[in-house]
Amino acid sequence: MSVGIVAQRDNDRAVSLAATLAERLGEASASVVVDETTGEALREHDERPSVATAPVASMDTCDLVVSIGGDGTFLFAARGAGSTPLMGVNLGEVGFLNAIAPEEAVETVVAEVEHIQKTGSARTRAMPRLRASGPDWDLSPALNEVVVQAGHRGNGGGATFEITVDGSRYNWGHADGVLVSTPTGSTAYNLSEGGPLVHPDVAALVVTEMAGEASMPPLIVGSDSDVSVSVSDADRAVVVSDGRIRKEITPPERVTLSRGSEPVRLAGPPLDFFTALNKLG
Repeated sequence: MSVGIVAQRDNDRAVSLAATLAERLGEASASVVVDETTGEALREHDERPSVATAPVASMDTCDLVVSIGGDGTFLFAARGAGSTPLMGVNLGEVGFLNAIAPEEAVETVVAEVEHIQKTGSARTRAMPRLRASGPDWDLSPALNEVVVQAGHRGNGGGATFEITVDGSRYNWGHADGVLVSTPTGSTAYNLSEGGPLVHPDVAALVVTEMAGEASMPPLIVGSDSDVSVSVSDADRAVVVSDGRIRKEITPPERVTLSRGSEPVRLAGPPLDFFTALNKLG
């Protein structure tokens, strides 16, 4: 039984919790590997100096991955976890992706590890990913959203975007960009761009225009829809997955967005969506 731990960078509280969790998991006969940054921090604090380290990208070989921090840490861990079950410990203010409170983290993770040891599998629920691709490229799948935007936003910037859904045109016009999100990502960048909140149990994709010259209502489509965003009338544009993975493109170019084949497998207690929403205020 192997457990990967990814702690928030430069967060002493996250590192301390990672050290405590590693010790308890060892007592539960589970081997532990932490990401390289966390391993360095543990050694600096003389906490678990001999714990094994590995790149987050290799943690898809673990039986369980635990993220300790905010939603950004969770997204980072999710890219490396692949189809491995992932648990999120919330050290942030809202924590839409992290359902476990820090004071409950150790016991909750250990209980799940013991369940896996006993039954051979974790108790999980699927969170869809969103895949962006072009004529000769693919981006790492996004858990929250993919943005297609002009290289320059605001006055004198933007580009012409054409949006089609399953081959039918929905909108065409000048804008700063187009954002396509999963229900999970509806509470993130999508919300700040005026998109709707979507309950995580709804099978959908959300298409939101960013600062368009003509008002385009946000559109909710089925989760199996193929959304195409064509960009033109700009020197350059960029496609961004979950705010971190970027692909520069040269217009005119078409970007295809569709549900990824491999969802995130979220383990642990369910998130109280409406309680988390109340924290937004």
